[in-house]
Amino acid sequence: MDQLFDISGKVALVTGGSRGIGEMIAEGYVRNGVRTYITARKAEACDQTADRLSEYGECISFPADLSTAEGIGSLAAALRERETRLDILVNNAGATWGATFDEFPEAGWDKIMDINVKSPFFLTQTLIDLLVAAGSHEDPARVINIGSIDGLHVSRMETYSYAASKAAILHLTRMMAKNLVKRDITVNAVAPGPFESKMMAHTLATMGEQIVAEVPRGRIGKPEDMAGAAIYLASQAGAYLNGAVIPVDGGLATTV
Repeated sequence: MDQLFDISGKVALVTGGSRGIGEMIAEGYVRNGVRTYITARKAEACDQTADRLSEYGECISFPADLSTAEGIGSLAAALRERETRLDILVNNAGATWGATFDEFPEAGWDKIMDINVKSPFFLTQTLIDLLVAAGSHEDPARVINIGSIDGLHVSRMETYSYAASKAAILHLTRMMAKNLVKRDITVNAVAPGPFESKMMAHTLATMGEQIVAEVPRGRIGKPEDMAGAAIYLASQAGAYLNGAVIPVDGGLATTV
């Protein structure tokens, strides 16, 4: 079992790693021997999280704004100065926007689609050489895209561009998986349900009891639930998965 799920010695980059889902994944990796780089737009928050996680292993802060080509390029350049390979890329950075159908603005469409769909694609493209260097036939490099159950079912919230972006990233995962597997890189996705995060804070504060009542498991997600899925996908246990979408939602989107 130790060998099957062992990820020690690998190198990972987790975008949006300063809080929420990204922080949960980063902590799981750091605690299990992965040299983990985290990035976030707010440098102070990114540095603070890296300092906290460094108590358990190697965690390095690389603040960057991945909504721009310049931000993606600067992050890639900084990573190349320290690493010759990248075993795991977790495309987690994202945002949401809510407004009624009649009031939904173009800015709320473009911003969300850019950061949630465009940025993961171009960051992966920019780092493809490091991923290729890490992958082998027996142990491929891993790209893990973080979607949402809102890409699998119809949400109660009027977050039109967010839901559309998460459906898009799940299918983009399959498209990337089909082509990158030829280079010994697998691409899979995780679709989280309700977890404690800044993005979910308002929803849980106003509708938390109702959401918990609807989840078949009777609770919201815990950090170890998300870390476990990310470790599985990055380990030898997950080496044969490609183009898969794993809902981590207590059955909310898949059985209700």
